[in-house]
Amino acid sequence: MIRFDNLRYRSLAIDALSIGKGITSVIGRNGSGKTTLLKLCAGITLPESGTIIIDGNPPRKDEIGWVNEFPDRNILFATVHEEIASSLRFRHIPGDEIEEHVMSCMNSMEISHLGKRSMRELSGGEKVLVALAAALVHQPRLLVLDEYDSHLDTDLTEKIEGILRQSLVTYIIRCTQDMETAARGDNVICLINGKIGCAGSPEIVFSSLVDTPFYPLAWRCRT
Repeated sequence: MIRFDNLRYRSLAIDALSIGKGITSVIGRNGSGKTTLLKLCAGITLPESGTIIIDGNPPRKDEIGWVNEFPDRNILFATVHEEIASSLRFRHIPGDEIEEHVMSCMNSMEISHLGKRSMRELSGGEKVLVALAAALVHQPRLLVLDEYDSHLDTDLTEKIEGILRQSLVTYIIRCTQDMETAARGDNVICLINGKIGCAGSPEIVFSSLVDTPFYPLAWRCRT
């Protein structure tokens, strides 16, 4: 369980919140605090007060994967293979184990053909896939995705959805502006002006958003 208690950072204020296993979609208007919340969950930013605890550990003492909204900001190394291997090298894992993990990850995501390619030569969608592979290769407990789908077409979004569902990551927290994607999550959090507007299953959250732009179009059509 991920628990938030009396969390404060700038305009973000969460008194109490628990997130269970699976995929949690974070939605809300621009400026509502979505990216701030994700950065706090990833340990990139520390709260001004209060706590975030992931199965007993604060974020910076747990295994966390992070994918930035802008593909080029994820890039650290020259080639795809080096980029995916980077998180393992930082953990001083032996070279043969790194090779095994990287190849396994690339094969499972069907991107092994990109291994020797320069990161700068990749398309935006390919960069997102590589960033996701780099975040998954060390098998994090929590994977945080900040609007990773904002530059993707429908086919690639569907492919990544399948990758996420097949992964062994305990917790996935993703911010998205696509309500169809958000509705596929196991849990949804709607932020309003830095506070929790509503949280729960997609059915519970979206039932309170029927008359707003956040109600999924597919749900609107089926009713």
